[in-house]
Amino acid sequence: MSDPTRVLDDLRAESEELDRLVAELSPEQWAFATPAPRWTIAHQIAHLAWTDHSALLAVTDEDAFRALVDKALTAPESFVDEGADQGSRLPCAELVKRWRESRAALDRALREAPPGARFPWYGPPMSAASMATGRLMETWAHGQDVADALGVVRTPTDRLKHVARIGVRARDFAFGIHGLPVPAADAIRVELTAPTGEGELWTYGPEDAPQRVTGPALDFCLLVTQRAHRADLAVRATGPDADRWLDIAQAFAGPPGTGRPGKGTAE
Repeated sequence: MSDPTRVLDDLRAESEELDRLVAELSPEQWAFATPAPRWTIAHQIAHLAWTDHSALLAVTDEDAFRALVDKALTAPESFVDEGADQGSRLPCAELVKRWRESRAALDRALREAPPGARFPWYGPPMSAASMATGRLMETWAHGQDVADALGVVRTPTDRLKHVARIGVRARDFAFGIHGLPVPAADAIRVELTAPTGEGELWTYGPEDAPQRVTGPALDFCLLVTQRAHRADLAVRATGPDADRWLDIAQAFAGPPGTGRPGKGTAE
């Protein structure tokens, strides 16, 4: 049974870093386009607030969450965009307030959850630690879209270890959702250089695995959250399954994303 305290602390830190990035933006800046098609900075924060609220319902009011899922099933291709659109129309101060309130309430609920509790989600039920890890991954990924829109280069932190772990654990899901044969569990070794730059490696899979994925942890996280094209990253594959994985990798549930075009690719 994993203790969620560490990842909840990291989720709070990740959220606060993004909060500092947007807190003083002008109304004009809130309307800046981000790399996600048709999404402004306001859409990105509205989506985080909406998803945090959904997670809060999953933890505290299962019936209300089930009703939300039923509503989503009536428009599976558009319900995420609709939630972001609705929130993006709020005045900037109100949007930030709602985001702060929703993430703070979720933080409290997850810290107070009984040990071993599992909560419904859009995929399999999740523990408090898994729920927090998923929220951190989304916060970091959407924060990257905001940073890109503002032309800000963020300093990567060891909080990326949570994102990398989701990306590795989602490997079989990525193959399955593309209708591809899933590699053997011990087929691929992943070795990622930690953001500290001190030579620390984050490793996953057996050391003697016949195939390899290697590179900077930051680049791997950008790849699995589909925030950058593989051609623009220093992640390398050795072996056919490893190579195929890097073309389809995703750290999120749901249908395959479209990803981002390479820098040398026309939109």
